[in-house]
Amino acid sequence: MAGDITETGELYSPYVGLVYMFNLIVGTGALAMPKSFATTGWLVSLLLLVFVSFMSFVTTTFVVEAMAAANAQLHWKRVQARPEEADEDSSSSSDSEMLTQGSYEQAEKQPILSVQRRGPQHLFEITDRVEMGQMASMFFSKVGVNLFYLCIIIYLYGDLAIYAAAVPASLMQVTCTTGNDSYGVEGDTKFNDTDPCWGTLRCVDVYRIYLAIFTLVLGPFTFFDVQKTKYLQILTSLMRWVAFTIMIVLALVRIGQGRGEGHPPLAALAGAKNVLGVCVYSFMCQHSLPSLLTPVSRKRHLTRLLGLDYALVLAFYVLLAFTAIYCFRGDRLLDMYTLNFARRDVVGAAVLRLFLGLFPVFTISTNFPIIAVTLRNNWKTLFHREGGTYPWVVDRVVFPIITLLPPVLVAFYTHDMELLVGNTGAYAGTGIQFVVPAFLVLLSRQDTERTFGEGTQNPYRSPFRHISWVGFVLLWALSCFIFTTATIILKETEG
Repeated sequence: MAGDITETGELYSPYVGLVYMFNLIVGTGALAMPKSFATTGWLVSLLLLVFVSFMSFVTTTFVVEAMAAANAQLHWKRVQARPEEADEDSSSSSDSEMLTQGSYEQAEKQPILSVQRRGPQHLFEITDRVEMGQMASMFFSKVGVNLFYLCIIIYLYGDLAIYAAAVPASLMQVTCTTGNDSYGVEGDTKFNDTDPCWGTLRCVDVYRIYLAIFTLVLGPFTFFDVQKTKYLQILTSLMRWVAFTIMIVLALVRIGQGRGEGHPPLAALAGAKNVLGVCVYSFMCQHSLPSLLTPVSRKRHLTRLLGLDYALVLAFYVLLAFTAIYCFRGDRLLDMYTLNFARRDVVGAAVLRLFLGLFPVFTISTNFPIIAVTLRNNWKTLFHREGGTYPWVVDRVVFPIITLLPPVLVAFYTHDMELLVGNTGAYAGTGIQFVVPAFLVLLSRQDTERTFGEGTQNPYRSPFRHISWVGFVLLWALSCFIFTTATIILKETEG
């Protein structure tokens, strides 16, 4: 996410893109959602979830429009740089034919002819992958670009802290035993930090031992370049959907047998801050849209595709959260939902209990190095000076250390997943998901008018094109900031 413009690579169909986007959105946030729903009440949580889903869809269409505007600027610069190619390409195939065939390079060689025949509309085709950082560089001021990178850096720090806490917490819950309960026995499986675990070691001590091992094993990847392979993506996606399916089916069976323990309240506003942050975090995808949507081969109905994806994700979240809060008692729901299936009366097979308990360990561990390298590169981009290079020590030692150390320290002091996910979503998540897309679409529209003239139509313009929608999104983002901050201050005052 350092802001590079790259070629799209291998194209895929809109339906494959739909699956990829679904997998991108549904992640760690879904595991923290049931606890937040139980704490806040099912009605308040449902209303917030639906509204955040809608607002996230609005800003997703904003990002798509900005992507098209950025592509138009790049294509127009190519037109101006090589006008002599217009005559040579006059007998070539049309842009639409070549785009259907996936040959973007050929399509970009005949811009002048296309402009003469149909105007600049074809310039908006999303053929170059322009990451959000590059769009910020194109449309924002210098201050705006720096603020963007600070926002994405804070968000990635939150991501890493969540990952660094989730894996050791899962291992601790799976392996610890207490004087009153043992893992997998019917009853309460929620351990307090001060409960004994291994002999004289408390649960919090074991958690920190696992955190140290996690840091020593995965931390060194921060010092090198890492790329997620296609097969690793397939494996982690498969594990995720197997785990989610098992949990939903087991919860439905338990409820159907009349063994559901949950009696969630209608509303409990005290937990609204956390459920707001969790919902925002759970719909986070805007920063990855350029990499995800640019390779889609046919983008004619891209907005409909996005709307369908959001509807499916919303339905899945509702199913997961409601089966959870009616299957388990609210005061016994754990921060990581998978760990609630540790009881033998819920899951009889030991293999399934172990798989669900360790599921976050496998999936999150594979993502940690990727996020860490992304954060490190964003730090380097933020301080980069044109034509300058970093000394080896700064490049290979300082940047990795400032990337790895803060999230590990946060995870050392707390493994409260609801708190970590909620605050990450409510602050940095709100900035990336709402504030940045709103300003991107606003400034990209102004840039398009200056370049191509007033009244130029972007074929990928958002259906929420009126300026009042931008204002509404920014007002919502400001409300999230104020509400979250006021709730924290009030809680500290009461404490």
